[in-house]
Amino acid sequence: MLKWVWHLDRLLRGEATNVEALRGGDLRVPVFGLAVVIDLLGIVYGACMGLFSITGSGSGQPMQMAASMLKVPALFLLTLIVTFPSLYVFNALVGSRLRFGPTLRLLVASIAVMLAVLSSIGPIVAFFSLSSTSYSFMVLLNVAVFAIAGILGLGFLLQTLQRMTIASVLDVLPPDPPPPSAATDESQPSPLDQLENRQTLPRVRSVFRVWLLVFGLVGAQMGWVLRPFIGSPHAPFAWFRARESNFFEAVAQHIQQLFR
Repeated sequence: MLKWVWHLDRLLRGEATNVEALRGGDLRVPVFGLAVVIDLLGIVYGACMGLFSITGSGSGQPMQMAASMLKVPALFLLTLIVTFPSLYVFNALVGSRLRFGPTLRLLVASIAVMLAVLSSIGPIVAFFSLSSTSYSFMVLLNVAVFAIAGILGLGFLLQTLQRMTIASVLDVLPPDPPPPSAATDESQPSPLDQLENRQTLPRVRSVFRVWLLVFGLVGAQMGWVLRPFIGSPHAPFAWFRARESNFFEAVAQHIQQLFR
């Protein structure tokens, strides 16, 4: 277990995504281990997210908190299952040499980064859950937190996909020359940093832009299908709601209600 957490820490610090570590075009992380960590981090954020339901302003149903703890990991793992085939096929169509295994490990690692960001913001969400009385505010706050996690996680995916693609094409990838001012700086580059003197490959940008749209739409709709996560004070507890409206219409309605 600690070894799996250690692998996540290496991803966050950039140790697993530097040029040397990606030689051969593969991201060396355990898929199963990161999936377990994703589940645990999702449970943590789900608890913070569902905390609003047990306050006086929430639904007053403790089961909602338990449901959220199960649904948050399911949201990301189901989105991974639905979107992975498209990422792999788009990758192949633009000429990338990344195979099935490396592409899967990259996507799992990206989702692990997203969950790490989510769980780190969880205490802030829990604080507002206990101190806010506005259901619409809590919905929009969680949407914003998921958006932040998604942007950072997909930024990680873009930069790592670029590095993996370069490493898979070149047998020997020379290290980037350090800037003069940092000749003695041995700090690890961030996994979100762009490679020095290397522009993002056009084919990588093409894959990323198309798949970003796919992942965002699927993730948003998957969250809508799995709702409720917070628990409306105006509706009884239910594991799932009937199919109606859509995610974007619901967000617009909560924005209107927040400023009334």
